[in-house]
Amino acid sequence: MTARRTAQCRTREFYDGISRAYDLIADSSEHAARDLGLRALGVSSGQRVLEIGCGTGHALVSLAGEVGPTGQVHGVDVSSGMMAVARRRIESAGLRNVTLTIGDARVLGFRSSVFDAVFMSFTLELFERAMPDVLAEVRRVLCVGGRLGIVAMSDTGETNAMIELYAWLHRRWPQFIDCRPIDVVRALQAGHFHISTTSATAVWNLPVVAAVGIKTSTGSPDGSG
Repeated sequence: MTARRTAQCRTREFYDGISRAYDLIADSSEHAARDLGLRALGVSSGQRVLEIGCGTGHALVSLAGEVGPTGQVHGVDVSSGMMAVARRRIESAGLRNVTLTIGDARVLGFRSSVFDAVFMSFTLELFERAMPDVLAEVRRVLCVGGRLGIVAMSDTGETNAMIELYAWLHRRWPQFIDCRPIDVVRALQAGHFHISTTSATAVWNLPVVAAVGIKTSTGSPDGSG
């Protein structure tokens, strides 16, 4: 088994194991930042939207309400446990415009240029060296003019006691403290997205950014290609 598949299996097993308790563990602290990112993304009626790393489905419910019955929302996650929780949430809400797929963000099972918007909340930073691959796939499935909304822990270059503690925990137990701060704006620019908005917030005194990037062309951001 390759190192990539081994890491993916560990991630899947970890999130399967905590799926029933995830909302108690994480959603109470993450929901405000996620909602900030959803507002920044600003989807509208009739649009097709993809959420990568949809987890237990909170954002899917919000997005489904925004796009309405004429729109479509697709959720992708590596964890079948998390998807089972999301499916129950969607069914309980009576939503018929949401579909769920277990899959890998690095190889999305969708045709090119089919989505108006893509959303990722506390997900991009999980991919470490694979971030360029994920962002390339997002560009592929987005229509020209489509938007990518990212909510992620932010590497601001500053520090405080909580940042130092979190960094130590991440080094000591990366399989459990799996998110790491990233430079979201730089990552989006390197992925050939034009930055339209950024908003700063915090979770447990850890810097978080909500950013929106736009696919301005089929090639590079300057329109060539």
